[in-house]
Amino acid sequence: MKYTMRLTALALCVSLVLCGCDTNKPAQTTTAAGTTAAVTEAPAAAVDYGEMRDIPLKELIGEMKTGWNLGNTLDAPEGETAWGNPQTTKEMIDFVAEGGFNVIRLPTSWGMHIDDANGYKIDEEWLARVHEVVDYAFDNGMYVILNTHHETSWIKPVSEELDNVLPKFRALWKQIAESFEPYGDHLLFEGLNEPRIEGGPNEWNGGTKDNRAALNVLNKAFVDTVRETGGNNSKRALLITTVAAAVVNSTLKALEIPDDDRVLISLHAYTPYNFTYHPKSEWEVYEFTDQVGNDIDSVFDTIDSYFTSKGINVIITEYGSQSKSKPITEERIDDENVKWVKYFLNRAKQSGIPCVWWDNNCYYGSGERFGIFDRRNMKWFVPDLVEAIMSVYK
Repeated sequence: MKYTMRLTALALCVSLVLCGCDTNKPAQTTTAAGTTAAVTEAPAAAVDYGEMRDIPLKELIGEMKTGWNLGNTLDAPEGETAWGNPQTTKEMIDFVAEGGFNVIRLPTSWGMHIDDANGYKIDEEWLARVHEVVDYAFDNGMYVILNTHHETSWIKPVSEELDNVLPKFRALWKQIAESFEPYGDHLLFEGLNEPRIEGGPNEWNGGTKDNRAALNVLNKAFVDTVRETGGNNSKRALLITTVAAAVVNSTLKALEIPDDDRVLISLHAYTPYNFTYHPKSEWEVYEFTDQVGNDIDSVFDTIDSYFTSKGINVIITEYGSQSKSKPITEERIDDENVKWVKYFLNRAKQSGIPCVWWDNNCYYGSGERFGIFDRRNMKWFVPDLVEAIMSVYK
């Protein structure tokens, strides 16, 4: 459960100084899509898109062990490097795969790359760049979750807004689905990320009755649009979500799941918030305690009761705990995070739920320090944490 906004510059660690980023970058060129390129790499060998196997969804996600988010990158609305992260390279994705992650989620913003006056056409350079990064992962045999991210400025789950939202939303997903149709079942589509009304009532706690009803319409439109493109998309695994992707009774109860055996649920679980975030409040927790474990159990018990116990598959597409410091001493809680992640993932594994760590490449500074992979220096910020993640799946 998230209660803070990633869209503030400080929280996103946009500042290279705050993130401890190396500013000695090679010369770059800027494309029309807003991405930057440091060098021109030799043409890569053709990527094997794999096949769309006719296997049960439970079996498919059973092959997904542990995942990693390429956060604050393709999801930066103004372009890939706009929030201070370097351009993604194949070497970065190779490193993540070699570290043991076999799932990668690619949060991707599309709104600023759509021409509203031209049938909502997606900018071709941007679409090609997304393909390029997806192919980096496919070349490593990884599962890829591709979504729409940070689109709350125009995708609004409000009934009176749907007539304006749906044409563009459907056009967006029609183009994405058609463009990626040849890819096999290692590519999953996630229709929405944390759909909500920014600043609205119960923004992070299930929203309003109308928000929940409108979201059901959006989720169905996503599934229907992808299925209508046919081919591999007729069987592709599709993720729908709750208001704000929250594990909250009001939105879990109201969620309508389309009659489609290839649909699963995407949820986020930063649990418990007073441990995984840094609210700088007297109720903040810096050590892994029995209560922290109980809070984790409670979240998964809730997910089990609504979904997994009924044969409905779930992926936790975002989870994580900040590398925050204790008061006064400034001692990092990395060792406590190791305990936390082992407990969290073992409980998730018990429920058959793959989890994807949110990584914004920010480990230092005062922002949301969820970074575990130092992309500029090609190393893990906290190797013990990554080893702890992998230990659960050995």
